Amino acid sequence: MVELVYQRDSYIRELVAKITSIEDNKVFVDKTIFHPRSGGVDHDTGFIVSSDGRRYRVVKVYFEHKRKDVVHELEEKPELSIGDEVKLVIDWDRRYRLMRLHTAAHILAAIMYNEYGALITGGNISVDKAYDDYALEVFNKQIFIDVVNKANEIVSRNIEVKIYWLPREKALKIPGLVKLASRMPPDIGMLRIVEIPGVDIQADGGPHVRNTSEIGRIEIIDIVNKGKKRKRLYYTVKP
Repeated sequence: MVELVYQRDSYIRELVAKITSIEDNKVFVDKTIFHPRSGGVDHDTGFIVSSDGRRYRVVKVYFEHKRKDVVHELEEKPELSIGDEVKLVIDWDRRYRLMRLHTAAHILAAIMYNEYGALITGGNISVDKAYDDYALEVFNKQIFIDVVNKANEIVSRNIEVKIYWLPREKALKIPGLVKLASRMPPDIGMLRIVEIPGVDIQADGGPHVRNTSEIGRIEIIDIVNKGKKRKRLYYTVKP
């Protein structure tokens, strides 16, 4: 199975890897820093660079669950072979925006869960903005305004974000570990835990910032009633 290097260090921008398979314009490697589309967080983009300097644009990254592998879909069919060593280069500005928004989403979810008992019923994080749907019965915009204000106060505390692994059985005993209404963590032996001490703890596989101060300021874009148990907050981070 491919080694997901970004799960251990989301700040690695370049990595040498070995090609394990090629299918047309789809490349598979033994280890990757590219985050595939998952958990509502958009995929990374960037380049795969051959040993002779040819650069192939990575336009889409996603899991292929049957083979437990990550697909790096290129703009064109590459002149590469199985066993070749290549350099993986991610679009850092894009990745860092996703990281900031992702950690912001965890803080917002924690406040919603702890103060209103609201689970997440949907969501998406793209490079420019994010949205989350919450299982709130009543549509009240002031709730979201208050939650974002509290989240920004937490951001300003400069809290270190911790990443570690726990056995699944032990992890699932932690109160509030799962904040998604319709999905449990994958059925694997060890779960990756993202903890913002005193604020939030979740099982999560995506990239995050190391400190809440890196998020910047969370700003509301819109608040929309999408129906029963789908009260939606659109937001971004600035600068």
